[in-house]
Amino acid sequence: MRYTALIQVFSMFVMLLGLQSNASAANDAVAHGEYMIRVAGCNDCHTPGYVEKGGNIPTSQWLTGNSLGYKGPWGVTYPANLRLLIQSLTEDQWVTFAKHLQARPPMPWFTLQIISEPDLRAIYQFVKSLGPAGVIAPNFVPPGGQIKTKYIDFVPVSAKYWKGFSHITAQ
Repeated sequence: MRYTALIQVFSMFVMLLGLQSNASAANDAVAHGEYMIRVAGCNDCHTPGYVEKGGNIPTSQWLTGNSLGYKGPWGVTYPANLRLLIQSLTEDQWVTFAKHLQARPPMPWFTLQIISEPDLRAIYQFVKSLGPAGVIAPNFVPPGGQIKTKYIDFVPVSAKYWKGFSHITAQ
């Protein structure tokens, strides 16, 4: 009788350790996903005001899309609300989406395609942990279409207009 009780206690202990290990792994995945979002520069476009405020935006406001467009020969594109997108996908669907995405500029879709599957899964876990927020970004505006938002003119200028200014400034 005591032996059976001891086995049950031991089994529960092992199960609790396993659950704790799974929770720890999930927390690690979320933390790694946040790291990936930061180093991949996702917030630069997908979080309003992120660049202007030097990244000093609360995490609760991250990745909600942007109504600031990027205009070029392709038309005007808008950064998607990744929080709403991720909420609508399973983790496997997200990995497939990321691996096959081909988007208009300035989205570096080719970079997203080379991110490892474990890193994409961590990104999913982090963004999913943020929960849904914000609204869907404006629709793409084709060339010559009516633009109803602010936008950045994202067209390279010929080097003959270069005045020698550097983008690097002293602090």
